[in-house]
Amino acid sequence: MKIALLDAQTLGDDLDLKPLLEFGELTVYPTTNGEETLERIKNVDIVITNKVVITKEMMDASKHLKLICIAATGMNNVDLDSAKALNIEVKNVAGYSTQSVVQHTFAMALYLVEKLEYYNHVVKSGAWSDSGLFTDVSHPFYEIRGKKWGIIGLGTIGKEVAKVATAFGANIEYYSTSKKNLINDYHHSDLETLLSDCDIVSIHCPLNDMTNNLIDKSNLGLLKEGAILLNLGRGGIINEADLADELNNRVIYAGLDVLSPEPIALDNALLSIKNPNQLLITPHIAWTSIEARKKLLEGILENILNFVNRK
Repeated sequence: MKIALLDAQTLGDDLDLKPLLEFGELTVYPTTNGEETLERIKNVDIVITNKVVITKEMMDASKHLKLICIAATGMNNVDLDSAKALNIEVKNVAGYSTQSVVQHTFAMALYLVEKLEYYNHVVKSGAWSDSGLFTDVSHPFYEIRGKKWGIIGLGTIGKEVAKVATAFGANIEYYSTSKKNLINDYHHSDLETLLSDCDIVSIHCPLNDMTNNLIDKSNLGLLKEGAILLNLGRGGIINEADLADELNNRVIYAGLDVLSPEPIALDNALLSIKNPNQLLITPHIAWTSIEARKKLLEGILENILNFVNRK
């Protein structure tokens, strides 16, 4: 069989791709843009894609294509209905990055809670040395214990975040974006109540019609002064222009690992807010621990093996 990996660069250079060779001839492309996709998939049996889009027209023209392996959980980059009609299997990998995303959630939260950007600069700039004091309490931070942590989207990742936040001593509230996940060990609130109540709010839901622009100028003002808003879900759930306005007008904090589009546009208002200490942005890395990426590759190999064994 012929296999094409379309965007290997998104998986990192430290993964061993040799096991894929057991299934056939492997062609690895670091990246693939929309104009290149059809040429690269039209003569292969198996395509591996993380974010490269596969359309109906591309699949129609790829007569050998039998399996699309998505190197992610989300499957919105493939026309699933057309794939089914063309008898092309589409397989994703679920659950591989849960612990990685949970860990990054707390890395971002603690960075903002403890004002680490400010304190790191104070030391390295020499300001602490010049002060003559053994400490610096100019930017107070608080303990998570006893605070309210709100979770938007209590799925697999959201539940793990709740467990860790509970271990820190936080009190958990959650909001179900589907309105169906209402029976849990934690207190369910409507979105407005959660935003008003909580000291830290973290987002772990998918982007869909119900969550697009879920957080915008209509409800950002409900956040407490000094509250922290984290988005580990998808770009588009928070209206970024509205968030930039809110950050410029009062003291709240935000940590974003996902944006729209990605990579971030250079004219994004978030890159020019008045006080950068209020904002932490990472380049969609929450899922990328080495352990998570190894699990992802293992999941892809398992999907191909299962496919081959059925043929």
